[in-house]
Amino acid sequence: MKVLVPVKRVVDYNVKVRVKSDGSGVDIANVKMSMNPFDEIAIEEAVRLKEKGVATEIVAVSCGVAQCQETLRTAMAIGADRAILVECADELQPLAVAKLLKALVDKEQPGLVIVGKQAIDDDCNQTGQMLAALGGMAQGTFASKVEIADGQATVTREVDGGVERIRFKLPAVVTTDLRLNEPRYVTLPNIMKAKKKPLEVVKPADLGVDVTPRIKTLKVSEPPKRGAGVKVPDVATLVAKLKNEAKVI
Repeated sequence: MKVLVPVKRVVDYNVKVRVKSDGSGVDIANVKMSMNPFDEIAIEEAVRLKEKGVATEIVAVSCGVAQCQETLRTAMAIGADRAILVECADELQPLAVAKLLKALVDKEQPGLVIVGKQAIDDDCNQTGQMLAALGGMAQGTFASKVEIADGQATVTREVDGGVERIRFKLPAVVTTDLRLNEPRYVTLPNIMKAKKKPLEVVKPADLGVDVTPRIKTLKVSEPPKRGAGVKVPDVATLVAKLKNEAKVI
């Protein structure tokens, strides 16, 4: 079974993001970039499935600028067999990415697509669901456990009322939650091996996909700074401040 794993290049989670002075977006100049943490979990799960003998090949995919090749090399160092970069300098929104992935799914015919449930830069949590809808595939979102057997996937997911287990036929899309696994440390020998693994570069036009943005960002601003706390002498004063100043009651 072939497994397709999309990965995204994002601002590293340890970096404090800064908004551009003109409010047009987030400043990523000279900022450390890395693989989206949820996508690391997706790659790790695919590698574990291969180690169990369930998967035979892992294909990592990224959509974005040329520097995304670094992210794909990291994915191959973790254990992906080869990689595909859909190179595009334009802003890619979730629907455009889902359409690009749909075109690659049609080309590669994977039995399973494992996607990070969301990216830490835009927090959209849309691409996996959109891909499943476009491809007419079953989906298991927010997976905390994945089991594959007899052409079916069983996904355990946390819901408000506890834990839910769902079973569906392959091919399918699974989106990963934090509790699914803990990604392995990438070793230097594996980083060197990843440099020799094949990496294919294609353009959106090669896949016949229009990636023109449908949503326009009007303004990006930092959240307001939190004010200093105050001490109150009694409950009556607290209630008065909540009612008259904070206006929350």
